[in-house]
Amino acid sequence: MHNEFGTSAPQSVYDLSVTLNSGNALPLSNFRGRKILLVNTASDCGYTNQYADLQKLHEQFGDKLVIIGFPANDFQEQEKGSDEEIASFCQVNFGVNFPLAKKSIVVKGADQNPVFAWLTHKTQNGWNEQAPSWNFSKYLVNERGILTHYFDPSISPLSSVVTSAITK
Repeated sequence: MHNEFGTSAPQSVYDLSVTLNSGNALPLSNFRGRKILLVNTASDCGYTNQYADLQKLHEQFGDKLVIIGFPANDFQEQEKGSDEEIASFCQVNFGVNFPLAKKSIVVKGADQNPVFAWLTHKTQNGWNEQAPSWNFSKYLVNERGILTHYFDPSISPLSSVVTSAITK
């Protein structure tokens, strides 16, 4: 699914920041001029191996793309670990060195992570209402802070549809 008309966001993604698993804030405004791929993740999911593909994507496009993982336990309790355990699991098993957010809720509701509220409410992002359908749903924001794509979890981060959206 993509923003075929290039609809701008009523609220800027650059007004948001991510609370990292370290507890530090990471303002998304730091990434003006680069694309941002925001992915809800889980350590005990059939798609968990996508961490390896996300790391490859990070290495391949690191100068023009920022990847941020958002660990969440929203789907069948597939992310039970603490932030420290999640970070260690990702580093040891997949060599992940892209930023990981503090574990949060990504599905719609009162406690939804503010970044995912922006991604999943067209009143904030301009066009998209699609919430994560499962772990490893992917959202691509372009260099100007416009949400351009939603990719279903079944779509590999290294698929041509994702890489072509990044290089566009």
